[in-house]
Amino acid sequence: MVSAWATAQDVIDATGVTVTDQQLAQAQAAIEVFSNRVYPDRERMRARDLYWLGRAVAFQAAWVAGQFGLETRLDATQIQQDQVSSTLTGDGLVLAPMAKRALQRVSWMRSRTVHIRSAVEGAGPLLGDPLADGIDDSLVWAPYTGGP
Repeated sequence: MVSAWATAQDVIDATGVTVTDQQLAQAQAAIEVFSNRVYPDRERMRARDLYWLGRAVAFQAAWVAGQFGLETRLDATQIQQDQVSSTLTGDGLVLAPMAKRALQRVSWMRSRTVHIRSAVEGAGPLLGDPLADGIDDSLVWAPYTGGP
């Protein structure tokens, strides 16, 4: 039994391809590298992330089953032979396209927008002329905590 986020039956159900335990282990290892997570940490992961990691392993295992010489390939982005050339993405020779799409749905692999509040946004409303001497009593004071 291979310690992987997907089983051989999961691969068959998702792709219709039968894989060996070795191919499943290779797929698991590749997805661990690309996802930056390891199988023993699964207790700390959310169910949704585990689902997409399982899908990624299943697609990768099916893709591995159809590849030859996967471990000895060159790292190339452009290949030309007999006046036919192709340009691949950086990981095109080692990661299955559907596995890549599944990995993009894992929570830590998605892009995020971080909103940083400006000093004016966090200051609160001003009651009156901010330059008047008497306005100081109505402002909230907080110690300065940052900067060089």
